[in-house]
Amino acid sequence: MQLVKVGLCAFGMSGKIFHAPFLKEHPGFFLSAIVERSKEESKEKYSDATIYRSVEEMLQNADIELVVVNTPVQTHFEYVKMALEAGKNVIVEKPFTVNVSQAEELVKLAEQKGLFLSVYQNRRFDRDYLQVQKIINEGKLGNIKEAEIRFDRFRTTASGKAHKEDPQAVGSGSLHDLGSHLVDQAVQYFGFPDKLFADVFSMKGAEFANDYFEILLYYKNDLRVRLKSSVFTKEAHFAYSIHGEKGSFLQERTDNQENELAAGAIPTYRQDWTQPLKEADGILNYLNENSETERILTSSEPGNYMNYYQNIYEHIVFGYYLPSPAEEVIQNMKIIDAAWESSNNGNVVSL
Repeated sequence: MQLVKVGLCAFGMSGKIFHAPFLKEHPGFFLSAIVERSKEESKEKYSDATIYRSVEEMLQNADIELVVVNTPVQTHFEYVKMALEAGKNVIVEKPFTVNVSQAEELVKLAEQKGLFLSVYQNRRFDRDYLQVQKIINEGKLGNIKEAEIRFDRFRTTASGKAHKEDPQAVGSGSLHDLGSHLVDQAVQYFGFPDKLFADVFSMKGAEFANDYFEILLYYKNDLRVRLKSSVFTKEAHFAYSIHGEKGSFLQERTDNQENELAAGAIPTYRQDWTQPLKEADGILNYLNENSETERILTSSEPGNYMNYYQNIYEHIVFGYYLPSPAEEVIQNMKIIDAAWESSNNGNVVSL
């Protein structure tokens, strides 16, 4: 099996949970370089990786083909550009960049260099997202008329992460953080909208970056899609509510990969590794072919973030499709930028 050498730009939560474990367990990757500016925490589990004290040092000295930029979003543009100019293929964490112009410049640079640039939209591999996609594709709901996708939390105090909560830091706040997931899922399900209206602000107060948003997406076929997130939601809503001409589907947010990884679970290659569901996590209520109502409790199948890295490997080795290519995710950035504009001006923005 061809071995792809990888460099990881940071070893914080993202590196420890979403990237390093998968790179270690996938037989086609070798995690050969990790940036830790002052600590050496990676040595315990990834002793074969050389520790570098800066991204610049790693790019100058490490023999790597692929770079994972998993630093705060405010540094994505600088580090992705630096890696591309060094001749490396790049995976960049979501959100892609802080604005559309940065995203477009990086996509153009990757094309000029003949390199690939993929955005780590890992929620496309969540069990709940995949279940909704399955139900939509089956067509049992008929033409979709209305949908709501939510990502709520109950986090009413500061987390201490300035790059996410400082209102002066461009790209901070829930709109870029969680919004990058919800916008991506809406575009994957329904395509690019015609226009939008948004409300974005901080429930915790002006000293914090936005922690609430509501985006209404308008589609030319009269479909309405609402994206919403709040940090003052103690009781969970259904994460997905899909309503069509023939029925409705409600899906809970039940993917637990992040929590299991944080607790020390080891992801496996080519097989499911998460804990099975103990009960149904969805409700399908629709009119069947005989126009009779059927109400079914549904259970989603396991998701697996390893599939993202398998897709990356197959792209490098066999030339198969690239997962979440950056030129595709530019669409998401356009929606996020337009949501800011709409919220600030109080108007509907055409896309």
